[in-house]
Formats: sequence, structure tokens, C-alpha cells
Amino acid sequence: MWKTGLLLLFWGLLTSSEFQQEATEPEPRNQPPSGKLDFGYVPQGVYKTLAYYEPGVIGILFHMVHAFLYVVQPNPFPEDLVVKVAKDKFGAIQSEYQKPENIVLTLQAIYYETGFMVCAVLGLLFMVLLPLVGLFFCLCRCCENCGGEMHQRQRKNADCQRGLLTTLLFATSLIITAGVLCAYAANQNLSSQLEGMKRLVSSNLKDLQTFANETPTQIDYLIAQYATAKYTVISDLDNVGPLLGGNIHVELGTEVRPALDGVLRMAGAMRETKEALENVSVSLEVLQEATGKLHFNLSLVRSSLNRTLNDPGCSDEDSDATTAQLCRSIRSSLAQLQVSANFTRLPDVNNQLESVNQVLKTGLSDIIQKGFSSFNDTPGMVSDQMRNVVEGARGMLDVISTNISSFSKVFPVHSSLANFTNFISHTQSKIEDSYPEIDQIDFYRWICCIGLCCMVVLILAFNFLAILCGTMGYDKHASPTTRGCVSNTGGTLLMAGVGFSFLFSWILMGVVTATFLVGGNVEKLVCEPFHTKELFKVLDTPHLVNPEWRNFIPGYMYNDSDLDLTVESFYSNCKNNRSLYSAMRLDKVFNVTTLLNSSLYTKEVAKMFDSVKIDLRGIVLLESEGKQSLIDFSETGVAEINYAAYLEEVNKGVTQVDLLSYTNELEAQTDLMPKGPLQTSLKGHANSLRQIHSQLVIPMEQAMKYVRARSTLNQSIRLLERTASDLPNKITDVLKTIEAAQYLISQNATHVVIQETEKYKQTIVGYFRQYIEWVRTSLTMEVAACKPFSNIVDTVEIVACSFLVDSLNTFWFGLGCCALFLLPSIILSVKLAKFYRRMDTEDVYDDIETIPMKTIPAYDTMTRFPRASAPPRHIDW
Repeated sequence: MWKTGLLLLFWGLLTSSEFQQEATEPEPRNQPPSGKLDFGYVPQGVYKTLAYYEPGVIGILFHMVHAFLYVVQPNPFPEDLVVKVAKDKFGAIQSEYQKPENIVLTLQAIYYETGFMVCAVLGLLFMVLLPLVGLFFCLCRCCENCGGEMHQRQRKNADCQRGLLTTLLFATSLIITAGVLCAYAANQNLSSQLEGMKRLVSSNLKDLQTFANETPTQIDYLIAQYATAKYTVISDLDNVGPLLGGNIHVELGTEVRPALDGVLRMAGAMRETKEALENVSVSLEVLQEATGKLHFNLSLVRSSLNRTLNDPGCSDEDSDATTAQLCRSIRSSLAQLQVSANFTRLPDVNNQLESVNQVLKTGLSDIIQKGFSSFNDTPGMVSDQMRNVVEGARGMLDVISTNISSFSKVFPVHSSLANFTNFISHTQSKIEDSYPEIDQIDFYRWICCIGLCCMVVLILAFNFLAILCGTMGYDKHASPTTRGCVSNTGGTLLMAGVGFSFLFSWILMGVVTATFLVGGNVEKLVCEPFHTKELFKVLDTPHLVNPEWRNFIPGYMYNDSDLDLTVESFYSNCKNNRSLYSAMRLDKVFNVTTLLNSSLYTKEVAKMFDSVKIDLRGIVLLESEGKQSLIDFSETGVAEINYAAYLEEVNKGVTQVDLLSYTNELEAQTDLMPKGPLQTSLKGHANSLRQIHSQLVIPMEQAMKYVRARSTLNQSIRLLERTASDLPNKITDVLKTIEAAQYLISQNATHVVIQETEKYKQTIVGYFRQYIEWVRTSLTMEVAACKPFSNIVDTVEIVACSFLVDSLNTFWFGLGCCALFLLPSIILSVKLAKFYRRMDTEDVYDDIETIPMKTIPAYDTMTRFPRASAPPRHIDW
């Protein structure tokens, strides 16, 4: 029944984890990263069991016992031997013992158990020989042998011997005391850990209930989080225009926008050309007017000077050669009195300006804006053409949501977990009902162990009281026959301790030997291999439990022993708090892809987008009027303007000669002439030139109106020159670029549409894959975390090894120490009793100083050696 319930539990956990099929499907290559979804955190139950045991101070004794067992059994864990014995099930070895392979196994087992066997043999010898020795010792003493004669020879070193024996017995008793304290501590530790065992068991059962209660909540959370992926997909479907159409718009924009920008720049060049032509026309009028006035005034002055120089006084060289020479010089310089920059001879640009104005009437900028608007409406066009696909996808999402909800209801997850919870509750009740019986058994065990310890304590009491009485009743002046009552009592107690030692030591050694064999082997064959995980290797040995099973867990649970599921892997995964789904390798047993068939939904969504046909031929980048406007602009005659003539005149000065310098020189020459009408007339002309310079030339050079006109004319001419440079070819290139962009949209946009549609499709499908991957990861790492199962194993190990076996081993270790040191205690007690007990006879010496030596016979030894004598009898003795 428990196997069926566990399978139902695993089945429910698996089938409720929708979309698991994608865990084994390879991800498509070159998949664009989709938006990251946040599914939150799976609610986790809190497991309260802390499967860890720290023994505290008694751990020192545990380590001593482990060290002793290592000395007794230093061999490594016999994995091969255990496996062979387990496979043979012991029966074959017993029934066919004579086979060579069974003999080899037996010899291997004997070799491994050599240390235990030697110790066991020594213990058995101790148990058998010590009672016999005690029996013969008693009989011997009854015959006044073996120290039974109540006579003690007096020696000079008697006090030294007495002190040495007392010290050795006291030290031996202390060692025995330490041993009995060790045994008592182990006994008390085992009883005190019984409550800890109850707490661990209760905590483990509560964790199992938490596991059973939290798992449905976690499964419901996994199912509910499908809504996160669903609503994200719906949001992207509702925004298919900005997302898909926007990406298409961006991709096409790399070709379209430069073309439209080229036309837009050409429209700007038209406006700049118009402004430049207007500036040239206005500036030219201003400069022509000023230059005309200057030319007229200079012509008048030059004519007046010419008439003045025709005066007879200027031509009479005989009467005044100097004046004549000066007149000739002035006459020769009259040609310099002319305007340098003659703007009147420059042609106007009215025809070009009129042509450009006609071109601008077409409204090329508005036409370009229409092209931009048409192109920027790509997301809207895509949204309109994708409406049917979006509606179909939304319907598919609703179908998937309905199926997921139905899957969670088909399989009895909650009922299975409810049965599991009932099983836990029933088990807990049975365990708690057995606690009184366990307490009673532990009480009986405690009483037995205390009884064993009391045997040793009784012997120790005799030893310590005897030492105390012997030490307190010691009188160095007393002879062996005159020792006091206290000292004699000490000797009697020592012999009583010897008697009880013979009575109890074989019982102690029997208990020690039995518990040593059990506890030591359990420690070496179970507890120690568990810590090193060698025990798991034995359990995971192929074909160990069943010759047909490679791994017995999947073979027993799933009838698939080739599945890579071992005891060690299950324990390790649960130890790391992995999910039961991962620990039990349910992904290899249950085909969720077939159960949910969710991959077909993904393929159906993909098929919907594969059938998308987006037509962008409705986008017109530049209408025919705009193209004609560009062609007309190349034929406005801007390129026919004589820009060199304009630049030549602009770069010239106002006059050919500096009028002020010329005037000063004229006055200087006039001053050299004799005073008269000629001089006066020339000075008047000089004043006229000075006035022209101040009234016309200086304003033309400094007045803002003229300066700005020259500057504007210069800049406008240069701008027009740059614009007109290769203008037809530029317009031809712009038209070719716009035609290529239009052809891309109308004819070759299919590749871009397919590419961006594929990216958009992968984004939508990516949300499902994220959900699937999140479900898979959650099932592997978080859902139904199986930490309670590893805690159960650890609890069994703590209770069996740390509580029971370590305490048992420490108990026999202490008792064994007591039993062994009872031997020297017996010997020392027997010897020391001679120095404490009152003797019946003692050694006495006769006074032979007055006896002549010659009268003593050679054979008379009574006067040469001491003889025994009874103590004097007093009434008070």
C-alpha cells in the first residue's frame, strides 16, 4: 500500500507540473532573447528538523572509543566481502561451506574480524580462568598457603613495601573509578538522549506533514503562474504594431530614412537657394546704386580737373616749367579717379529667382512629410494586417489555460497527499503510543547497567575503605601480632574486595565481551561506513538485491533498473534539499510531453505566425509631383550664373586709388605752384575729392547697409556656387536613392518582414519556454523539497550510532577497563593485606649475648635464626 501511495504522490507531483516536455527539447539556435518574466518565488515550507548531533564533553570518550576500535580493527571497510556475502544471502555459504570460494570468503571474514576475535578470545579466557583461579586461590588459602598463613616475616624494607603497595593499589583503584565513571556517564547519556530521540522523531514527522501540506500549494502556484506568461503574451499581441511593426520600421529605416533625408535636404537647398537669390538681387541693387553715385561724382571731378589743367598756365613751360611739370603729373593721375568695383555691369538673377519660386510652389516639403508619415505608419499597417492572427493566438492561449486547469483536476494529487498525511498521523500515533514501553525498557536497561556499575563501586568501596583504615590505623611501633583493630579491619576489607572481585569480574567481562562484539562491529560495519558513504556503495552495488536489477530502487519502484537512480544519489539530492522530482528521477519515468501535449500548442502558435503576410506596398515615399519638383530645380539656371564675375567685383575695393591719399598729394603739388587762379582752382577740386571721400566712399566702406550688402552678396554667391556645383547629378542620385528605397518597400520587404516576424514569434514562444524552464527548474529545485527524507536517514543514524552505539561502546569500554584492572587490584590487595591484618605469629629473636659461643651446638639454629612466637595474651585483647 505504501508503494502505491508513493507512486501516486510522484505521479501527482509530475502531472501537475505543466509544460515539462521542453526540458529535453533542444533550444533553437540563434533564438533572440525574449523579455525576462518574473514568476516570483515558489512558497516554501519551513523544515524544523536539525539532523545534527553534538555530543558535548562526552564526545571525548566517544573519540577514545573510536581510537581503540581503530587499533583493534585498522582494516578498511570490506566492501567486496560484504557485497559477496549479501549476494549469497548466507545460505549458500552455510550449505556449501566446502566450496573454495566460500572458504575464501570465510577466511576474508576471519581476517577482517581478527582484532575482534582476539579480544573476544581473551575475554572468554578471562571469564573462564578467573573464577577457576579464584576457586583454587581460596582453597589454597584455606590450606594456609598462598598467603593464607597468618604469619609475616619482619624485614627492614617492610615500610617501603607497604607504602609502594598502597600507592599502586590506590592508583589502580583510581583507574577503575575512571572506568566506572565512564560507564556511568555512557549509561546516563543513553537515557538522557531518549528525550532528544523523541524530539527528533516528532520533528521529522512534522516535517513530513509540512511536506505533504506545502506540496499542493506549490503545485497550485506553478499552475497559477501560467497567467504571468499568458498576460505577457497577450500584452505583446495587443502591441503587435509597435513591437513587430516597429521593428520592421526600424529595419527598413536604415535604407528608407537616408533616402527621405536626402530629398529633405534637397528641399532645404531649394529654400536656401531662393533666399540666396533674393539676397543677391537686393544686395546687387544697393551696391549698384551706391557705385553709380560714386561714379557720377568722380566723373564730374575728373572732368573739372581736366578743364582746369587745360589752363594756359599749365602749358607754358618757358615761363614756369615747374608748374607745367606739375600739371602733367596731375593730368597723368586723373585716370585713377574711377570706381574699382563696378556692380552695374553684373547681370541680375531675377530669372533664376523666378524659376526657383515656381519650383517651390509645388510644396516639396509637404510631399516629403507625407512620405515620412506613410512610412511611419508601418506599425499601424502591421497591426491592421495582424488582427486575425492576434485573435487566433488569444483563443489558443485560452485553450491552453483551460487544459492546464483540467490537468490539475484529472490526477488525484490532493487526495494522494491527504492519504500520505493520514499515514503520517497514524504512524506518529503508533510511535507515541510505544513511548511508555520504550521508557520502561530503558528503565530496566538503566537498572541493569547501574547494577553492573554498583558491582565495581562495591569493590572500589572495599579498596578505598581498606586503604583509609590501613593508613589511619598504622603504628610503626606495633609488631605484626600487635597491630590495631583499625589496621586489621583494613586488611579484612581488602580481602573482602578480593572475594567480590573474583565473584563479579567474570560477569563484568562477559557483559563487556558481548557488548564489545555487537557495538564494535556495528560501529565498524554500519556507522563508520555511513559517514564515509561506503555503505551507500554497498547498497548501490548492481544486482545486489535482485540478480535482474542493476539498481534496486528504480527496479522496485518503476521496473526499470537501468535508470540512474541510486541510494547515494537520492540521499545526496535530498540532503541538498532538492525536489523529490529530481531526487527520484521522475523526468525519466513519466513522459509529461505526451501527457500535456503542450509542444503542439507551441507549434500551433508558430504556425500562426509562419502564415503571416504583411503587405507594405501602400507606403509611398515620394509622389510624382515631388520627383518632378526635383527635376525642375535642376533646370532653374542656377548653375548658369557667372559666379566668378560676382566674386571678382566683391573682392575689389571701392575706388582704384585711395581718395584721401590722392587728395593730399594733389594739395601738396598745388602748394608748389605759384599763387593764382590755377592754384585756387586745383585746391577747390581737392576739396571736392575730400568731400566725395567723406560723403560717399567712407559710408560705402563703413556704413552697415553697404557692408552688409557686400557680405550678403559674397555669402550668397558662394552658397549658390556650392549648390549649383554638379546639381543635376546630385538630384539624379537623390532620385535613384528614393527609387531604391521605394523598391525595397514594395518588392523586397518580404525578407525583412519574415525576419522580424520570426523574431517576434520567438519572443512570444520564448515566454512559454521561460514558463516551461521555470516550471522545470522549480520542480527540480524547489517543489516538494525532499529534505525530510534525508533527515529521516540522518535521524536514524544519529539515534542508532550517536545515541545508542556510541553510548554502548563507551559503556563496555569503561566496564572493560574496570574488569581488566581488577586483576592487579586483586594481586595488590592480597599482598597489602599482609601489612594491614593482625598476624597470629611473628618473628622473635633470643638474647644470646651471654651465651658462650663454644657451648652452642653447630646444629642449633634456634639461637641463630628468628622463630615464630604467639603474641602475649592480654585480658583486653
